[in-house]
Amino acid sequence: MTTQIHPDASPFLDDREWRKLTSGIAELARREIMPRYEHVAATRKADGSLITEADTAMQQAVGAFLETHWPQFGFLGEEQTPATQEQALRSPRGCWILDPLDGTSNFASGIPIFTVSLALVIGAEVVAGIVHDPVREETFAARLGLGAELDGRPLQAATPKTKLAHCTAIVDFKRLRRPLAIRLAIEAPYASQRSIGSVALDWCWIAAGRGQVYCHGSQNIWDYAAGWLILTEAGGWSATFAGESVFQSRVEKRSAVAATTPALFDQWWGWLEGEGVFK
Repeated sequence: MTTQIHPDASPFLDDREWRKLTSGIAELARREIMPRYEHVAATRKADGSLITEADTAMQQAVGAFLETHWPQFGFLGEEQTPATQEQALRSPRGCWILDPLDGTSNFASGIPIFTVSLALVIGAEVVAGIVHDPVREETFAARLGLGAELDGRPLQAATPKTKLAHCTAIVDFKRLRRPLAIRLAIEAPYASQRSIGSVALDWCWIAAGRGQVYCHGSQNIWDYAAGWLILTEAGGWSATFAGESVFQSRVEKRSAVAATTPALFDQWWGWLEGEGVFK
């Protein structure tokens, strides 16, 4: 990697500061999320999605933690209003982007697959990303230009699988166009498929080789920002259906196609292109 971390993010070049951040997020998840797991009452937001006490408590706790230690950055949380989110993203020094509980539906249903996702965006770049899984006590993280890690150890997106037909795919059918979803269900080009219910973990599990190809039709910036950096720094490949970088410093939904290796990405992209998904 030759890209250098943005000067305004220089505190995180110091490993002590970096560990303070990553361990702090993990500790807050243990304190605010796990005691509420399986003891939860969920309500629905205006858009129909679920919200629990854990979402709100974790967002408040992380916001306070970041304000205490790194007050120079703005703060965008999933549970804020769209106007507040847009204002935060325009913060001149940079902005934290938080999903306090990615996988709320899983959490509320007793399915042990959910996470907290935190990214730092400066100058239209994601310069740091953390995805912590409090059930497995795994922390995926990355700094721009410095590589990705899993629990402090280097993480490389690699797999011995070289053919799309042998791969496990992570696919969110609900957010795909109907013709593509039907075709994937009937004549999938890969060996097996999963949908785990947490976008942030989707990206991280591809980075860790737990799946080899990925497709999602519509995800929010707080869902994907940290995971996208982690996969990118691990050496994985991704693009939107339009062939653009998935990350854009805007509060808008983005599609995503990804793979662990360039060769698998080319095969996956070629199949999707042949199915007319990009038209």
